[in-house]
Amino acid sequence: MSRRIVTQQLQSTQGNVPPDKYFDRLLKYIPADVVGFWLAINGPIQSAGDDVPKSFLLWMLFLVGLLLTFGWTYKQTQVPKKRPAWTQIGISCGAFGVWVFALGGPFAMLDFYQPIYGSLLLIVYTSAVALVAPSES
Repeated sequence: MSRRIVTQQLQSTQGNVPPDKYFDRLLKYIPADVVGFWLAINGPIQSAGDDVPKSFLLWMLFLVGLLLTFGWTYKQTQVPKKRPAWTQIGISCGAFGVWVFALGGPFAMLDFYQPIYGSLLLIVYTSAVALVAPSES
């Protein structure tokens, strides 16, 4: 199954596949594999001793996660003779950032951060982005 969002039946590379609906787009927009990467690295860093530069590591690995999201989504949405799925790539990168913000990550070290902000942003972003049907064909 391609991870690229199909908005018209004619865009399908696998024959008679119906266009992606709200829930399908939601699943394809959220980079669950890279969020899993974040969860795997965040725990050990957070539990490390005070001699570990947690803030630096979290910010660097957040950037690595964004790059992984960009590259992985770009690769997973490639379809021959079609332009890149830039809308989907951008929304997926935004989704990774929102998930990290909701989980705290390096943002938790900022003065303004409150966990409720991350929770609310995650709910709003996740609910809203699946309404976006990319125009790339």
